[in-house]
Amino acid sequence: MKRSALLRVAAAVTAMLLGVTVSTACSSKADTGSKGSGDVSTDIGISGDTITLGVLTDLTGVFAALGKDITNGNALYWKSHKVCDKYAVKLDVQDTGYVPQQGVQLYSSIKSDILAMQQTIGSPINAALAKDYEADKIVNFPSAWGKTLTDIPGTGVPGATYDIEMANGYDYLFSKGLIKEGDTVGHIYFEGEYGETGLAGTKFVAGKKNLKVVEAQIKATDQDMSSQVSQFKARGVKAIVLTVAPGQTASVAAAAQALGLDVPILGSNPVFAPALLQGPSGPWLKTHLYVAAPVSGFDKHPDVYDAYAKAFPDAKNPSLGVILGYGISEIMRQVLDAACKDGNLTRQGVLDAFNGLKSVDTQGLLVPIQSFTLHKSPSTQSFILRPADVKGGAKIVEDAFEGAFAKELAAQ
Repeated sequence: MKRSALLRVAAAVTAMLLGVTVSTACSSKADTGSKGSGDVSTDIGISGDTITLGVLTDLTGVFAALGKDITNGNALYWKSHKVCDKYAVKLDVQDTGYVPQQGVQLYSSIKSDILAMQQTIGSPINAALAKDYEADKIVNFPSAWGKTLTDIPGTGVPGATYDIEMANGYDYLFSKGLIKEGDTVGHIYFEGEYGETGLAGTKFVAGKKNLKVVEAQIKATDQDMSSQVSQFKARGVKAIVLTVAPGQTASVAAAAQALGLDVPILGSNPVFAPALLQGPSGPWLKTHLYVAAPVSGFDKHPDVYDAYAKAFPDAKNPSLGVILGYGISEIMRQVLDAACKDGNLTRQGVLDAFNGLKSVDTQGLLVPIQSFTLHKSPSTQSFILRPADVKGGAKIVEDAFEGAFAKELAAQ
């Protein structure tokens, strides 16, 4: 999507979500309606029958397309759901541009008006806000799966962390005979929490299968991957592994195709966007790219796609980020409903409800989540997706599963 079109969509989403002015709620009491007896305690982020949740997303940076779809998924969910059958939910949407300092500043500007964070995109931004979220007793669902994010109280990583996700991806490649013990693999990864957690998964599997790893660390702003792919070919890699953004994936595909490097590509879940299929390397990606992911596909959730298409008729070619946004909103509703039933919709009450959540079921939107336990991956399962000419741009080739590498890694 062109930048101007993306900004128009982002503005429309923001306008829809922020139609009512949000003000800091004073400590108050509210009737629980049909979902409880007595009063519900509140403090910040609730005004009358409206709960305000924060969103720190990326609408103009390297994950702009994904950020738009996740945010639209959030908006779509809350358009038809309430908390405790009483409270409507509004989203205060802010665009970080995938810049951590900008995320910190934007959070500071909205924190006195929100009850919790429905979405914070990017491991670096979540990490930068860790101390603030803990101090403010904020429940937050990151659109990120960095391992250190599980160390933040109240932060619920919606699936397997990147190292475990990558381990499941390797399990799939080995099971299909696409790589074998002793092979050389090349791994391109972002500097920082996102890339380094994915690389940790590669290193773990390498230790188990005697793989030789050629590492290539890049910045999120680096776009041309031709030198890295040339190095991989010279080193005889049998697979390319990516923990990057879709722009880098497209560059890797173009370079590998040009060099005749006919090897599979394994990616962490943010590496793909449907728009890649419209580029010159689209056909090549369909036959080479495998993505380990925490989200299901539109083929299994056609109702979500149909509702999305109706709500956002101008937003074409949605990614499975819509399902992620819808799924993490469902988890937030479960947390808020539990807090409401406990009679405590204060930040502390919501945090207590979050900590008590077990065996989270999103009806197959996301992988099964055991619990949000500090210092532990919430899930050990992943879907395996492949690019295809289907709604969402990717099809499921392996349902959510726990591979042997992931099981062992999670037990450490």
